[in-house]
Amino acid sequence: MAWDDGLTAYDFGPQHPMAPIRVELTMALARELGVLGAPGVSLLDVEPASDDLLALVHDRSYIEAVKRAGRTLEPDDAHMLGTADNPVFKDMHDAAALISGASVAAAKAVWTGESVHAANIAGGLHHAMRGNAWGFCVYNDPALAIAWLLEQGAKRIAYVDIDVHHGDGVQRAFYNDPRVLTISLHESPVTLFPGTGQAGETGGPDAEGYSVNVALPAGTGDSGWHRAFDAVVPPLLHEFQPEILVTQQGCDTHALDPLANLTLSVDGQRRAYAELHKLAQRTAGGRWVLFGGGGYGLVHVVPRAWTHLLAEAAGRPVDPDRETPQSWRDFVRERTGELAPLYMTDGRDVVFSPFEEGYDPGNPVDRAIHATRTAVFPSHGIDPSL
Repeated sequence: MAWDDGLTAYDFGPQHPMAPIRVELTMALARELGVLGAPGVSLLDVEPASDDLLALVHDRSYIEAVKRAGRTLEPDDAHMLGTADNPVFKDMHDAAALISGASVAAAKAVWTGESVHAANIAGGLHHAMRGNAWGFCVYNDPALAIAWLLEQGAKRIAYVDIDVHHGDGVQRAFYNDPRVLTISLHESPVTLFPGTGQAGETGGPDAEGYSVNVALPAGTGDSGWHRAFDAVVPPLLHEFQPEILVTQQGCDTHALDPLANLTLSVDGQRRAYAELHKLAQRTAGGRWVLFGGGGYGLVHVVPRAWTHLLAEAAGRPVDPDRETPQSWRDFVRERTGELAPLYMTDGRDVVFSPFEEGYDPGNPVDRAIHATRTAVFPSHGIDPSL
C-alpha cells in the first residue's frame, strides 16, 4: 500500500465536503483491525510525481498554473482553479503531486511484480482534465497510473470505476485508445455531476466499444447495482483479458452520502470489492491496482467501506458482523465530535437476480443495463441478448 502522512495535505478547507479526515479515519480503523499489519502487507515509499510524469496526462501550462495558484492563492478561471468545487490552497501542487506519485508507486509495484495488489486509498481523483481542475480533482492520478503503465509497455489495461460520479477524466484521457478499456458505473448524468457518462459514449473511432458507461437511475440500491455490475463488468473483463486491473472505489454510492442519490449499503459496497478482487484473479492474473475516490459520509461510511476494501486486497476480509473497535470510536469522537458506527457494516443481505434471467423493459435499471450492453457488447464479440 502506498502511504505517506502527507497525503492528508490535500485539503480544500474546513467547509469543503472532501475533508482529509475521511482518509485519516480510514487508516486509523484499518490499523486498529490489523489490516495494515497483516502478513504480506507493506507500505510503499511515496514521492511526489515530477512535472515530466504529470505531463503524461496534463498540459505543462496547467501544471505551472497549479503551482502558481498554490503560491499566490489567487483564482485562475482559465484552469478552473479557485471555484467552489476546487478552491485554491497553499502548496496545492505539492499535495496533489504526492497523491499522483503514490498512485504511480502502486502501479509500479504491481507492474514490476513487487506486489500482486497495491492501493492508494487517498487517490482516485478521476475528474481532473488535461488542462483544468474539475470535481474536487487537481491532478488525475488514476489516468496517470494507467499512462505510466502504457509507457512501460502494457498492452491491455482495464479500468473499472464504481464511484457514484462518472469517471469522466479517465474516460477522456483514453477515449481513443484501444489499449485501455474504461468501465464506469455511476448515477445517471440526468441527475448528477458531471453530466456525462451515457451509454452512447462508447469510444473514439480507433477504440469503439472501449468506453463503457452504465448510467443508473437515482435511488438504485444494492440489488439493482449488483444486477447491473454482474451484467456488464465480468463479461467484458473476461473477453478483454487485461494485463492489469485498475479500479476506483468511490464510496459515495452509499445511501447516507450527502452529495448523491444512490442507496447502497456498506454491505453492497463490500460485496463489490470482493467481486473486483475475484475479477482481478480470474482475468488479470491477480494484478490489481486500486484507489479510493469520492465519499462524503466522513464518519459513518468512508472509513468502514475503505477498510473493507483494504482488507479485501490484503486477503483478510473483515467479518461483516464485527464491532468497530472501542479505541477507534474514541478516536472518532476526539477528532470529530461525532459518534462512530458500532458495526463494520449496515447489516444488509445483498441479493439480486442476474440480468440473464430476463430483461424487464419497465425497470429503469434494466433499461440502463440493456442500453450499455447493446452499445458496446458487439464491439467485443459478445451477444448483448445472452
